[in-house]
Amino acid sequence: MFALNDRVFFQDKQNDVLTVGELLVDLISADYDDGAEEAAYHKFFGGSPANIAMNVRKLGIVSQVAAAVGDDRFGSFLIDRLAAAGIEPEYVERVDYSTSMVLLNKSKSSPIPIFYRSADYQLSLTDKLAEALQHSKIMHFSCWPISMHPARSTIERMIELASRQRILIGFDPNYHSMLWQKGENGVDYVKSIISKADIVKPSDDDAERLFGKDTPDNQIKKFLQLGAKLVILTMGKDGALVSNGVETVAFHTLAKEVADTTGAGDAFWSGFYASLVKGYTIRESISLGFAVSAYKLRYTGAVVNLPQLDVIKTIYGL
Repeated sequence: MFALNDRVFFQDKQNDVLTVGELLVDLISADYDDGAEEAAYHKFFGGSPANIAMNVRKLGIVSQVAAAVGDDRFGSFLIDRLAAAGIEPEYVERVDYSTSMVLLNKSKSSPIPIFYRSADYQLSLTDKLAEALQHSKIMHFSCWPISMHPARSTIERMIELASRQRILIGFDPNYHSMLWQKGENGVDYVKSIISKADIVKPSDDDAERLFGKDTPDNQIKKFLQLGAKLVILTMGKDGALVSNGVETVAFHTLAKEVADTTGAGDAFWSGFYASLVKGYTIRESISLGFAVSAYKLRYTGAVVNLPQLDVIKTIYGL
């Protein structure tokens, strides 16, 4: 059980976090109202696992990202951004498909995405990637790669390997029906994965898409009933509800200024993982996750120029 006042002890490995999944371009509207015909969009680095990999580097721990991008200009843009952040793109495959992208409205609440997918779900499990997993403390993935084959098979095999090697598994159940093949029951598949992860962090929107409308307490119980070991239910301005099945604790948000919510959840994951690796308790790591998310919310785009974790800790008085 993950007691909130406990620390997670990791084996000594060369990589702290391996994020697996989508690496894509976010096209975000320049204005909050993108309905006008003359609306402009700006290009940003995107993809939840890739965002986390870049963020945790800035917070002071080591990361790698495994993904697939197209052999095109957008793919080169993403790889160049990874390299500039100090992440060698050795586990990013160049494939003969167009780089995936997401169209987003600039938003102070939940942005509404439009998905254009091609290269991201072509990720395969190479011997090189299997070795990278073996040398990592944490494996992180989201609903993107499990929504389509062959990436789904890749994730399933990586989960098996990580479980055998006692690697901490974090799962972001960010289910969107548009990511799945028509006629496939993506909800049931996502529910089947929850018990295989150590930590799941749904947003209240994620929980509603999976279970329908309900109270936060009831949503938490549904994840626990499916075998979740630690559930962090984030609720925007209302903070989070966290439970390990024995104790349930509410956390308040630290956000005071909101420019754009894109990547706020990724920022939370980043602060949480960096804190766990640095030896903070789970409770402290959740608070620091909120601090990193609050810092990111002040800026537009999923990846911003984060300072070191100790600096953010001081800014928010933690």
